[in-house]
Amino acid sequence: MADTERSASGEAPRPGRAPARGHRPWATRTARDRSDTPVRHRLLDAAEAVFARRGYGPATIADIAAEAELSRAGFYVYFASKEEVFRVLAVRVRDAFLAAQEVPDTDPDDVRAVARDSTAAFIAAYAGHLPLLRLIEQQAQGDPELRELWQEISRRPTRRTARYIRRLTEAGRLAPVADPLAVAHAVGGMSVQFARLVAEDPAAYDAAVRDVTAMYLHLLGVTGPAPEQCAAPPHDDEGHQATEGHQAIPEE
Repeated sequence: MADTERSASGEAPRPGRAPARGHRPWATRTARDRSDTPVRHRLLDAAEAVFARRGYGPATIADIAAEAELSRAGFYVYFASKEEVFRVLAVRVRDAFLAAQEVPDTDPDDVRAVARDSTAAFIAAYAGHLPLLRLIEQQAQGDPELRELWQEISRRPTRRTARYIRRLTEAGRLAPVADPLAVAHAVGGMSVQFARLVAEDPAAYDAAVRDVTAMYLHLLGVTGPAPEQCAAPPHDDEGHQATEGHQAIPEE
């Protein structure tokens, strides 16, 4: 479409003039992508707000630029099209869910605390991105790249949780009530349902974390008092949980 045929400066190409061989019309934008600037963050936040409010089809680059208080030309410095910014948002959501399992201040050997903190972070991430998640799932039906991202969003956290449960089970530290993958699917499903409730009523967050954690521990075969309620996990400007150090549920 016309929006994708502009230079990094936001100007339309001259009619009848083909780009030079080897020319990269988005070189400026790519360089700025790597710099991870505050303006790019603002554009991404604005895009998520516009998509959530208007839906994918009706949303326009003009809407996103206006939401970010930038010109259309300013948008094109960072993104080539509406499709591109949407894909970048999908990657950001995927990363937020993976970060939900990276709880740096939690002892990875403390199963109760890991269950509590990872549940808290997942529910916060899902509730915070719910409108965009629905759009990603819809758009994934006709876009192979988005389909792959959606599968990562919906499946990868479950696989990581299953590996964590299996590792501790094989070490003799857990006796889950079912196969680790089945437990991970159950916990993920519960977390999603409670996150949807939290999206409608943010005041339900603490109770949701408490209840899902209690059920998670039961499925793990862990008895005893539940861990103390944790505060909502900190997030950076992109909606990612702030992390550093070790991962409570490491990637493999």
